[in-house]
Amino acid sequence: MVTIELAGLGARYGGRSILDAINTPVLCGGEVVAVIGPNAAGKSTLFKRIASLIEGPGQVRLEGSRKGPAGICYMPQNLNVSARLTVYESVLLARKQQAPGWAVQTDELAAVDRILESLGISELSFRNLSELSGGQQQLVSIAQTLVREPEVLLMDEPTSALDMHRQVQVLTFMRALARQHGIIVFIAIHDLNQALRFADQVLVIAQGTLQGSGPSDDVITEQMLRTVYRVQARIERCSRGERHIIVDDVV
Repeated sequence: MVTIELAGLGARYGGRSILDAINTPVLCGGEVVAVIGPNAAGKSTLFKRIASLIEGPGQVRLEGSRKGPAGICYMPQNLNVSARLTVYESVLLARKQQAPGWAVQTDELAAVDRILESLGISELSFRNLSELSGGQQQLVSIAQTLVREPEVLLMDEPTSALDMHRQVQVLTFMRALARQHGIIVFIAIHDLNQALRFADQVLVIAQGTLQGSGPSDDVITEQMLRTVYRVQARIERCSRGERHIIVDDVV
């Protein structure tokens, strides 16, 4: 089983510290990890640092991996639509980036078909990326990432442009994917009720530091909401027993 641990992870831009000594417990395959925090807290920077897209102090300790660092895949907030590619071509290209040679194999085409179908976007296969809505582009970006068969998946606000139906569909799918294939799914997310519902573990990032980590029920508390988000909120259980956040006022 793949595991990952962040030890003293940091990042700097222009001499200014953006991330400072992020230390996490060992996170295990099969888990969904919600990364939460205010805007400009350092969540995207953390993902880029884990994926080795930027340099900095500290270590990413990856164990039990078959692919090594290549098994860590980062999905950015925005899809690059500059190329005149169809949806199908763009997802196939993402698959080929990790394959030896450029000859297309039957199993690669099957993998693209499977991912597009699982996300409910097969009907978009032959449309140009530039023709898609923001929500459709976000789903294509998810497909481009999943088709690479990651062991550790870093998803930067994957549901921000999606309607409620698609949000629940994607988050349900990602949780099932983590469980079935033993991968670790990190999701940067602003909807804390979705984090409570779908995440096994939570990392709270604020001002470039780790403010809390652990099971979602232990980390997402009224005190944390007041301290980190500066809101007066209640966490109550609905009739199904699930915890929900109700915001009463700002602090």
